[in-house]
Amino acid sequence: MTTDRDDAPEVYLASKSRTRADLLTRAGVPFIVEPAGVDEPAVKAALRAQGATTQAAAATLAELKARKVSHQHRGALVIGSDQILECGGAWFDKPTDPDNARAQLQALRGRTHRLVGETCVFLEGVRVWAFTSTAELAMRDFSDRFLDAYLRAMGPRVLDAVGGYEIEGRGAQLFSKISGDFFCILGLPLLPLLDFLRGHGVVAE
Repeated sequence: MTTDRDDAPEVYLASKSRTRADLLTRAGVPFIVEPAGVDEPAVKAALRAQGATTQAAAATLAELKARKVSHQHRGALVIGSDQILECGGAWFDKPTDPDNARAQLQALRGRTHRLVGETCVFLEGVRVWAFTSTAELAMRDFSDRFLDAYLRAMGPRVLDAVGGYEIEGRGAQLFSKISGDFFCILGLPLLPLLDFLRGHGVVAE
């Protein structure tokens, strides 16, 4: 896919998230996927030990990803993004296996949790744009029978998102109430990001 202007910069997504890539693709944004290879669990654990807030941790991770890829592509805009799920003071990561996904969903069941997201854009190793988003999601007190059926239906996809849900699909059945920008819940503040990219000629004004 080509950019709207011949002189528009290339765009890189420093993430291996299929959901983020799908959002950009469906929105008509030309980009190249290049995961940064940051050891996210280790960085997050270190930040947590230092007493960092969820917002500060998400911002640090997003910037680490974008900065690393930016140094490799002169003149390109590099998007970095990260989300942290917090519930009752505990931080959650993407499930490591189906049993961990079940444990996460059992821990979140019947409770309201918070998603904190940070997205930034780097150019020439310097942050040129950033956006913070938050959302609150109330998970209903579903039955064990429902949980078993949900995990079977999701299969390996349950490992793709923190909390074990894809809100844009079957995961919607897990919730009773959602407060926040839908796109931000999926992992990118799409409308503000499009506005930024529009100003750089990546997409049409």
